[in-house]
Amino acid sequence: MNAPVLAALGLTLTAALVGCSEADLPQRTMRRDDCLRDVSLQALPQALRRCDQVVARFANDPGPRNERSVLLALAGDDKAACRDIEAAMTLVRQAPAKRLDPLLVSELKTRHQSCRDAN
Repeated sequence: MNAPVLAALGLTLTAALVGCSEADLPQRTMRRDDCLRDVSLQALPQALRRCDQVVARFANDPGPRNERSVLLALAGDDKAACRDIEAAMTLVRQAPAKRLDPLLVSELKTRHQSCRDAN
């Protein structure tokens, strides 16, 4: 190879190794239904921490509390799960009925009754 080609190849390689870096990928926006995303029993503590953040971010939404109650029950903390259901039911009572998902309300009522029966 001739000298100019080698020089160009050297500059390209140097730029690739030194001057170029990948940009960080944009972070996905947290959503209200993120608590049960990609849950595995082996990573339950991490899922609970993520869900705590979702509940904090969507504090007036009963859905994340309902989902966290599932995670808490899987972790064996039925009392904390029932506290979340009670808090979610309080939010349901405070919200206009037309803003609530009827399936969520039905699920919460069933879990709420189950918590009452357990006590």
